[in-house]
Amino acid sequence: MRVFMQKLGLSLLWISLFQGWVAQSLEYDYTASIECLRDPLKPLYNGGIIQNGEFNSGLMGWSTHRDIKAGVSSSPSGNKFAVVEGAASLSGADAAVPSRSVYQRIRLQRDTHYSLSAWLQVSAGSAHVKAFVRTPNGERVVAGSVAAQSGCWSMLKGGMTAYSPGPGEIFFESDAPVDIWVDNVALQPFMFDEWDAHRQQSAGKARRSTVRVVARGADGAPMANATVIIELLRSGFPFGNTMTKEIIDLPAYEKWFTSRFTVATFENEMKWYSTEWTQNNEDYRVPDAMLKLAQKYNIKVRGHNVFWNDQNSQMKWVKPLNLNQLKAAMQKRLKSVVTRYAGKVIHWDVVNENLHFNYFEGKLGPNASPMIYQQVGQIDRNAILFMNEFNTLEQPGDPNPVPSKYIAKMKQIQGYAGNGGLKLGVGLESHFSTPNIPYMRSALDTLAQLKLPMWLTEVDVVKGPNQVKYLEQVLREGYAHPSVNGMIMWAAWHAKGCYVMCLTDNNFKNLPVGNLVDKLIAEWKTHKTAATTGADGAVELDLPHGDYNLTVSHPSLGTKGAASHAMTVDAASSASEHHIVIEV
Repeated sequence: MRVFMQKLGLSLLWISLFQGWVAQSLEYDYTASIECLRDPLKPLYNGGIIQNGEFNSGLMGWSTHRDIKAGVSSSPSGNKFAVVEGAASLSGADAAVPSRSVYQRIRLQRDTHYSLSAWLQVSAGSAHVKAFVRTPNGERVVAGSVAAQSGCWSMLKGGMTAYSPGPGEIFFESDAPVDIWVDNVALQPFMFDEWDAHRQQSAGKARRSTVRVVARGADGAPMANATVIIELLRSGFPFGNTMTKEIIDLPAYEKWFTSRFTVATFENEMKWYSTEWTQNNEDYRVPDAMLKLAQKYNIKVRGHNVFWNDQNSQMKWVKPLNLNQLKAAMQKRLKSVVTRYAGKVIHWDVVNENLHFNYFEGKLGPNASPMIYQQVGQIDRNAILFMNEFNTLEQPGDPNPVPSKYIAKMKQIQGYAGNGGLKLGVGLESHFSTPNIPYMRSALDTLAQLKLPMWLTEVDVVKGPNQVKYLEQVLREGYAHPSVNGMIMWAAWHAKGCYVMCLTDNNFKNLPVGNLVDKLIAEWKTHKTAATTGADGAVELDLPHGDYNLTVSHPSLGTKGAASHAMTVDAASSASEHHIVIEV
C-alpha cells in the first residue's frame, strides 16, 4: 500500500497523515458528534483548506451574503464563533429569504472528494441547517445537514465531490427564521486515487484476517512440507438481494439467485397487505414457500416488514377503523407474522420508514413505534429489530432522515420504558441516483456511534449511463466501512421489469450491473487455495472472513488420506492459531 501511494506522488509525511485519516475522523465522531456539546471540539484535518475555521482571528477569510452585520462572539469558556446578526429577523420578514451564515470563498480541484465538518448552533429552538458548496459553474451542492439546536453545539459532518476546478464558496443555510452560529469548520480534499486507496486498505482491514495454521503429527511434532488446501464454504460478509415470488416456479431464477447470495429480503410477500389484503383472511402460503426455498440453500432471510408507516401502504379496510379497532387489527397482525417467523428470520424491519411517515403515530400517539418495537422484541428475542429508512445516505438535503434525526428517533425507541434490552439495528435503504460518496461515508461514520448492527438494506441505482459505475462506488463504500455488517440490493427480478435496477434479463443472463455484482462477489472471496507449511509446520494465510474447511496432507501419510479441519475466520482470528493433528 505504501509503495502504491508513493507512486501517486504522495510524500511520506502525507502518506502517514493519510493512513491515520479515518482513524482520526472515526475517533472524533465516536467521542463528539453524536452529542450536542456546550463547546465544540477542534476541527478535523486542522481545518483543511478552510482559512480561520476556528474564528480565532475574527472574520478574517469570511464574508456575508447580504448587506447585514456579522461578528464573532465568545462562549463563557472563551470559545469564539461566528454570528450573522439580524439574519433571523430578515428571514422572518420575507419567508422566501433563507437564514444564512457567513461564507468563505474556496478553490476547488478537479476530480476531488471533499470531507466536510462544522459545528453549528441556532439562536432559538431548533432548525434544520444545510451546508452548501457553490461549485465553479454556480451549482449549489448540499454537502450535509443537521438538526441544530440552541444552547449547545451540534456537529455537521458531510462532503461533496468536485468534477471541475475553479472558485467556489462554502456556507450554511436554514429555511427557519434563526441566526446560525458557526464554528470549527473543516473542508479536506482527497484525490480520487487517494480515496480509493484508503477504501481498499479499509476493506482489507475490516473484512480479512491473517490466520496461522500449524500442522502437527500424532506425536505433536510440527510437520514441514505439509500441503494445506483451503476451501471457503460460506462468506462471512452477508451480501444479498431482494427475492420475489416468481422464484417458486422458475428453476432458472432459483439457480441464478441461490448460486450468488447468502441473504435475502422478500420484496412484498411478507408485508401486511400481502398476507391480509382482506380483513381476517390471512394467507401466508407464498412467503412460507419462499422461506422454505431459502432455507434449502441456507440463505438467511430478513423479515420485511411488520408494519409500514406510510399511509398509502395501508389497505382500504384499515383506514376507516376507529382507534380500538385499529389496535385490535394491529395486535393480530403483529402476533401473527412475528410468531410465525420467529427464529426463522434474522431481522425485522419493524415500522418501516419511521422518519418520513407517521401513520401509526398519528393514530396511536408519539410512542406508537417504541411500543411496537417492544412487542415484536417480546415475541422474537433473537432477531435484530431494524429501523429501516431511505435518504439517510442518499440525499443530504432531505430534512427528514438526516443522521442526527435518525439517531434521535433510535434513542426514543431505546429510551422507552422496557426497551433497554432490545436488539436494535440501523437499516439504510440506499436508493441512489448520483451518489455523494463523501457524504455517504460521513453519514455511516456518524450513525456508527450508535454502536448497533448497521446494514445497507435496499441498495439500487437508477438507470443511466453511469449506473454500473455508481453502483460499484456504493457497494465498495459499504463493504469497506468497518461498521457495516451486511448489504442487500433492491434488484428484485420481475418478468415485466424491475423497480429501478435489474441484474439479469428474462433469460437470467446477467446485465452489466449483474456482471458487476458477480465481479465483486468473486473479488471479496479471493484467497489462496493451497499452501505448504514451513519448517515449523506453520503457514500464515490472509483470508476473507467466513467459514472454511482445511484439508492437510503429507507425504508420510501415504494412502492414509488427509486430515480435515473446520475453521471460522473473523475479526478475532488473528489472535489465535489453528492446529491440525495428522495421524501418521
